[in-house]
Amino acid sequence: MTLRYAYNTNGAANHRLDDALRLIADSGYAGVALTLDHHHLDPFASRWEQEADRVAALLATVSLGSVIETGARYLLDPRQKHEPTLITPDADGRARRVAFLCRALDVAARLGSETVSFWAGVPKTGVDPAEARSWLDAGLEQVLDHAERVGVDASFEPEPGMLIETVGDYDLLVERHPRLRLALDTGHCLVTQDIDPADAIRRYADRIGTVAVEDMRRGDHTHLPFGEGDMDMPAVLAALEGIGFTRLVCVELSRESPRAHAAIPESIAYLRSIAA
Repeated sequence: MTLRYAYNTNGAANHRLDDALRLIADSGYAGVALTLDHHHLDPFASRWEQEADRVAALLATVSLGSVIETGARYLLDPRQKHEPTLITPDADGRARRVAFLCRALDVAARLGSETVSFWAGVPKTGVDPAEARSWLDAGLEQVLDHAERVGVDASFEPEPGMLIETVGDYDLLVERHPRLRLALDTGHCLVTQDIDPADAIRRYADRIGTVAVEDMRRGDHTHLPFGEGDMDMPAVLAALEGIGFTRLVCVELSRESPRAHAAIPESIAYLRSIAA
C-alpha cells in the first residue's frame, strides 16, 4: 500500500491559503491538515459558508483530501494563547470553545474532511482536576453530539502539558466517551515517553482518526524537520502500513512557516525516500 501524506497549514502561516494549498498539491501530497485561523478559512467570518465552499472546490480542483485542525493560537483570544479551552474556569469561555469546535465540524462537513482534531487545554493554576474533567466531559458530549449530526468524526489529541496528555489518559477518556476517536501525534509519544510511537499506532489501530508525524527529541515538545530528532520514522511508517492505515498522514511543522516553500517539498521527499 501507499500511505497518503498531508501537510499542516500551521506550517505555512506566511502563505495565503490558496497559495499554500497549491504548493502542497504541487509537491505531491494527497491532502492538507487545515488549521482554521483568522487568515486561513476564518470560521468566524461573516461569509464563512461561502468561503468553505470555495475552498472545497479548490481542494477538489487540486485533488487534495483534508483534515480540520483547531490548534490556532490566538483565534479565540488575542491575549492568551489557545484560550479559552474546554477546561477554562469561565463557563462563557468554555461555551465559546465548544461553539468553535462545532463550527469546525460544520466546515469539515462542507469540505468532506476525514475528521476534526482537537485537545483539552492546559489546567489553570488552582483548578481542581476533578472539576476540570467534569467540564471536559460536558463539552465533549456537546461536540460529539454535533459531530454525529453533521456526519464527521471527532478526534481527540493528547497534548503534553494538557489535562489529557498521553494515550493512556485518552484510554480513560474514551471509556466515558466511546464515540471519540484518537488524533495521534507520534512526536508527543517521544515527549511524554509513555509509549513507543510505532507501538501506539499498532495498539490504537482501530481508534485512530488522524495521525501527525514530524521529528522530535525525547522529552522536548519541539516540532522538528525530519532527520533532526529522535524519531524512528521508518518504524512509524512501517507501523502505519502494517495496520493498513488509509487516512491522511499529516506532517506538522508549525515552526517552519518562514521556510514553508522549502519544508513542504523536503518533507514529502524524505518520507518517500524511506518508503523507497
